Amino acid sequence: MNLRDIVRPIDNEMKDFKIKLRSSISSRNSLIDTVVSYILKRKGKQIRPIFVFLTAGLNGKISDSTYRAAILIEILHTATLIHDDVVDDSNYRRGYFSINALWKSKYSVLIGDYLLSRGLELSVQNNDFKFLGILSNAVKQMSEGEITQLKKSKSLDIDEDTYFKIIKEKTASLFSSCCMMGAISSNASEEKIKLMKKFGLLVGNAFQIRDDLFGYLSFDTGKPSLNDFKQGKITLPLIHSLSKVSSSTKRKIIKNLKNYRSIDEIIEFVKENKGIEYSEKIMIDMIEKAYSILNRFPDSKYRKSLYDLDSKFNNTMSLIAAYASQLSQADDKQQQVDMSALQQQIGQLQQATSEHVKSSQ
Repeated sequence: MNLRDIVRPIDNEMKDFKIKLRSSISSRNSLIDTVVSYILKRKGKQIRPIFVFLTAGLNGKISDSTYRAAILIEILHTATLIHDDVVDDSNYRRGYFSINALWKSKYSVLIGDYLLSRGLELSVQNNDFKFLGILSNAVKQMSEGEITQLKKSKSLDIDEDTYFKIIKEKTASLFSSCCMMGAISSNASEEKIKLMKKFGLLVGNAFQIRDDLFGYLSFDTGKPSLNDFKQGKITLPLIHSLSKVSSSTKRKIIKNLKNYRSIDEIIEFVKENKGIEYSEKIMIDMIEKAYSILNRFPDSKYRKSLYDLDSKFNNTMSLIAAYASQLSQADDKQQQVDMSALQQQIGQLQQATSEHVKSSQ
């Protein structure tokens, strides 16, 4: 089953959502509108808005409020990705040149800020103060998680508790917000909103673990994606493996990781110490717990889609795995891109940007 089949119950809503999203973030400023157009043409799978619509349907009825919730989530998510690329000094996003590569860090930060301000403005205009409270908390947690990860990436001193704290804040908090806001938009009870919060945290954590696993596995190329290693990030498979060896072996592995050397040996070390199997087991356990929450709701097309969406975590050839794989494969391809091509495209876009600015003066 592919993504199109899973989202069929909300197919019309997603089409309307894309139109409303474009309208919500457009600007009279020609440069901003150029960047926004670039972002929308290179959008991802929009998994988070999908969760908003499906959880709204699960809890009652999809409403105008649901659309606003989905738009706010997507705006926030896009803004954080733009800022992340500045923090990570990344030239790529979803297989394409990032905003950071094409318009540099100053414009990237300001475009991210523009999107965040549009989200806030939309919330205030529609009196969506519950949404605003949830998203404000999510932004706070995401920022704290990013700062903790940056700090730990220097020392590479991280245990499982810290890892789970980071992914809960960086990734799961936004998934949780999606599910809560979907429920709120359909006037769900407080009890059901709390269930959706827990459901979103479980799915978000599992999603991140799956993404981390693809740092070691890549189905199409047969090669691992090495971005986490390059950025000094220690993820669950390696954390578990390091906990099973002597202090001297641990110091050797961390030293190699800091200097970005013997990466193949590190990957083999993780495989030998069952770090991948351990991580998959935890991920699957989280999804099973998410199933148990869904089973407390009446059978419906929305519940089935959520169940199908979540169940894909259990299969390496699944939709969500394929989604994460596409991201990892894109990262692998990015490493092979000729930098002269990057410079050429940057030059072309900078020229186009200059023309836009002149035409608006």
